[in-house]
Amino acid sequence: MESREHCPIPRWSCTNPTAPPSSTTTGARTKPPCRQAHCQPERDEESAIVETLPPGAYTAIIRGKAGAIGVSLVEVYDLDAAAPAILANLSTRGRVQTGDNVMIGGFIISGSTNVTQVAVRALGPSLRDAGLTDVLNDPTLDLRDANGARVIFNDNWQDDADAAEQLVAKDLAPRSAAEAAIFTVLPPGSYTAIVAGRDGGTGIGLIELYQIR
Repeated sequence: MESREHCPIPRWSCTNPTAPPSSTTTGARTKPPCRQAHCQPERDEESAIVETLPPGAYTAIIRGKAGAIGVSLVEVYDLDAAAPAILANLSTRGRVQTGDNVMIGGFIISGSTNVTQVAVRALGPSLRDAGLTDVLNDPTLDLRDANGARVIFNDNWQDDADAAEQLVAKDLAPRSAAEAAIFTVLPPGSYTAIVAGRDGGTGIGLIELYQIR
């Protein structure tokens, strides 16, 4: 998400859901490997973690230091392309608003020629099953390339019969017919997935990206 109001001093931790926090930081300078990996944030008060992780599910939680609030950006980089493990799925939950404050997720497909199958989902109504309220009732999903040109737009995941068939086959079909999802093949490049509410709706939404193997 983007806004003029930013979280002044972010603090975040990376955890495995079944274990205590594995890493916590409030300043990138506390982790020299950030400089070595060329992922050091531009400001000293921003946070970063460089960690070698075994395969599994992890959650990165970002908070404002001393209770500060605002808009922040979470990034994940695979620093070892030769490792047998890969980043298979990324997801982010947040409040989807309007205008400049819609939810924005970016991803990069590396390589020179090979195409990659991906699924992108924008969820809202099904988040009630997790006990959340004030969810985004009717999310839309807009996939754009590095030039800002639209690649695919989806409102309801069943609108595209071919993509819906693939989502069902991969067990990635959203639980609500009002939720949006895309199944497609993309060449290497940078992409942006934009989640908004239909007709200006707002609420808590979840954006998910899957690399299909």
